[in-house]
Amino acid sequence: MECRIKLTPGEVEQFVAAATRCDFDIDISYNRYVVDAKSFLGVFGMDFSKVLTVRCYGYDSDFDALLRSKAIAC
Repeated sequence: MECRIKLTPGEVEQFVAAATRCDFDIDISYNRYVVDAKSFLGVFGMDFSKVLTVRCYGYDSDFDALLRSKAIAC
């Protein structure tokens, strides 16, 4: 699944905590910069003025709900 979202620096901790609870890989990226969505430092280093792309390699209903609340397009 792929989703485009906007995050603020204040939402990073909640996003990473939700991603960490998932038992599958999740990447977050913009342009060619890709990081593990379970890495607080990696996600916090993203450019929050950009639309970010999240790629999930599995499904979790709680994480899906979080993505939809931050979504620009899913």
